[in-house]
Amino acid sequence: MSDPLTTRSGRRPITSRAEVEHAAFELFARQGFERTTIDDIARAAGIGRRTFFRYFPSKNDIAWGDFDGELQRMRKRLTGYPPELPLVEAIRSALVDFNRIPPEEAPWHRRRMELILTTPALQAHSALRYADWRQVLAEFVAGRLGIAPDSLAPQAIAYAVLGIALAAYEQWLRSPESDLAELLAAGLTELGAAIR
Repeated sequence: MSDPLTTRSGRRPITSRAEVEHAAFELFARQGFERTTIDDIARAAGIGRRTFFRYFPSKNDIAWGDFDGELQRMRKRLTGYPPELPLVEAIRSALVDFNRIPPEEAPWHRRRMELILTTPALQAHSALRYADWRQVLAEFVAGRLGIAPDSLAPQAIAYAVLGIALAAYEQWLRSPESDLAELLAAGLTELGAAIR
């Protein structure tokens, strides 16, 4: 399978998706999200405008990184859990894994989440991403419960888990010394205690 980011001459581009993201985050911090253009980002990353669109469909997608790839990974992880693993435990494990970041990426992930949670221009785009995320979780819950994914229980659980994730992220952003994985796991523990 050919790499979609390979140039016509067969050479790989010298800029990675992460480098484009980092250049964009620096510009967003200096100029603001609204005032930063795609041309600004491409110039800062040392790439052309057309190359930018090989990495991201739009400026709004930069904040979300490889969300679609991570979502597919979460779907695969959920389907791999043994049926005897309690539902809340499976959700806790998947939530923590989905949000796991390498330590060296933590400062960039913090910038990412600040953008997503505080930039009004990203809210409509975020709603679409949240809906995709909830759908993956609702399908898993529905499979466990033997009901349709659009039934109340899978949808309510998916909304509740998303709320826990957002609350954990807000806490993490307010308290830089906190551990994101611990906050996410603790939130699911609270949910598990509430629904038993």
